[in-house]
Amino acid sequence: MKIGILTGGGDCPGLNAVIRAVVRKGIFHYNDEFIGFLEGWRGVLENNFQPLPLDGVSGILPRGGTILRTSRTNPAKKEGGIERCLDNLKRDGIDALVAIGGDDTQSVSQLLYEKGARIVGVPKTIDNDVGGTDVCFGFDTAVSIATEAIDRVHTTAEAHNRVIIVEVMGRNAGWIAIYSGVAGGADVILIPERPFDLDEVAESLKRRHARGRYFSIVVVAEGAKPLNAAHLITDSDKLDEFGHERLGGIGNVLAKEIERRTGFETREVVLGHTQRGGTPTAYDRMLATRYGIGAIDMVHSGKFGCMVALRGNEIRSVPITDAIAHTRHVSQELIDVALSLTEQGFEETYTAPR
Repeated sequence: MKIGILTGGGDCPGLNAVIRAVVRKGIFHYNDEFIGFLEGWRGVLENNFQPLPLDGVSGILPRGGTILRTSRTNPAKKEGGIERCLDNLKRDGIDALVAIGGDDTQSVSQLLYEKGARIVGVPKTIDNDVGGTDVCFGFDTAVSIATEAIDRVHTTAEAHNRVIIVEVMGRNAGWIAIYSGVAGGADVILIPERPFDLDEVAESLKRRHARGRYFSIVVVAEGAKPLNAAHLITDSDKLDEFGHERLGGIGNVLAKEIERRTGFETREVVLGHTQRGGTPTAYDRMLATRYGIGAIDMVHSGKFGCMVALRGNEIRSVPITDAIAHTRHVSQELIDVALSLTEQGFEETYTAPR
């Protein structure tokens, strides 16, 4: 078979491991031929691709980013875009397409599948919030980087008697904040699933200060927001082609408000793209490899319109519609774990969206 591969949306560690696994098993076991569409759906839309021979994926396993590059291009927003993609796939003689990406990328996969394209999806998001699967590759690497950063700011916070805000990724779900915050021993953890009360955050820091702990670490997901806030904190009014704002600035807002309410010197650290760059962890390399092997096996078993997924410790196939139907939120159980270890002291109960 002649198979196309693309990587769409934001990059994350492990993308190259997926590409490598798809190509190697496809060539070794199925005698497939591969091409890689460049810059996500833009490559399909503009018919821009490169061959992916066996030596083309040599040495890419530990590399971050993606050798195919990526973009947030949405063909559905272009006049005749979906039809142009279908025409190009047909013109190139593509028997099947492996689309690696999150819910935005897979929403396009579903549109093309409904119009006859033979597509298999691979879930990818640094935020770990794609529905239908338990874990996304890249998440473990991001948590490791964030945890190391939290470990490092502890010493400087203590040396200066400061509150330090660590802003991490997490638009609609706080998986990175919860995992890194608990692992790094943060004193307050703020996530999108649970709007926070600024006064209560300030009071919890004051209680810690009264116990003789004159420094604090607050971990906040970029998509967290105060109670009754009308909108998320953004650093741009522009929307991408999937209708998303570019988030950023919650750490700065928190730092100013906490210092004003407590009188404690407060600084913010924004980890930003350092969370998604560089070498993937061993766990992410292994998971990405399993996803790649699962995807090429699904192609040859005809499971089109489906996405490879991890359920428990088993690789399964699920309909792409499951991936794009809902966001996978942090569970109440994990929220309770975080609250039990911190002085946030919120009394209200909260049930995470399902």
